[in-house]
Amino acid sequence: MILCSNNYLAVAAYLHSILNFFFLFLSSWWTEVQMGPPDPILGVTEAFKRDTNPKKMNLGVGAYRDDQGKPFVLSCVRKVPSYISYTPSRDSSPQNENSVTFPHPQVIPNLNEFLAVVEHTREYSEGKCSRSVLCTFVSSGERVGGFTVVCKDVEEAKRVESQLKILIRPIYSNPPMNGARIASTILNTPELYKEWLVEVKDMADRIITMREMFVSNLKKEGSTHNWQHVTEQIGMFCFTGLKPEQVERLIKEFSIYMTKDGRISVAGVTSANVGYLAHAIHAVTK
Repeated sequence: MILCSNNYLAVAAYLHSILNFFFLFLSSWWTEVQMGPPDPILGVTEAFKRDTNPKKMNLGVGAYRDDQGKPFVLSCVRKVPSYISYTPSRDSSPQNENSVTFPHPQVIPNLNEFLAVVEHTREYSEGKCSRSVLCTFVSSGERVGGFTVVCKDVEEAKRVESQLKILIRPIYSNPPMNGARIASTILNTPELYKEWLVEVKDMADRIITMREMFVSNLKKEGSTHNWQHVTEQIGMFCFTGLKPEQVERLIKEFSIYMTKDGRISVAGVTSANVGYLAHAIHAVTK
């Protein structure tokens, strides 16, 4: 009996070792990798897609939509391929010299001039070295933007450029070119540029209208909060001032998706759903 038991144990151990080897062979080096948290912005779209509520709204990602909530491609962008003649050995078409001018550094503005500068700076809310133009030209997938540095002379510009190239090399090295070609062609082709200005103004006007309609509907709902910041802000996005717990209620109770800091893409608001949005936000803020 003892011999039989020992034989049984030996066979069992042998089979166990074979199974271990078999499962080890089938497993991956990445088996123990843990699931990462969803992206704070792209995760909004993922949750939106899973929602079956017909009234659901995606106000997270900043992609422009028309008043029917459909993706919008500028007509001038559609015309660009017929204008592009690209030489691979060259960079994007050079920008016109002196297209942006600055006063001499020794010019000291008087009080009225200084106030005018401050007013323009506040109006445009931009004072950045780097900026993105993807929303006014092409889709987010093209990633169009630029980095601007104002230097005192050519030699200084060369030194700064040399350092920027060192930074760029390990980050992305060679950027995608298609979006840059589209933007450069539009900016350097008079007829396309003129058409682009008209279309961008239409986009901006729609966003301004949605801001005004949103505040108007909040007042109709009976909201006593001050929503003046909604109409005073500019651009595609609006920081509503909502708290994370209020955003959570909007998602769970009304299927209205946005980032947890209360930022919404006004381009995702339409004349058809702005009333529903105002009703929902009033419900979670009253």
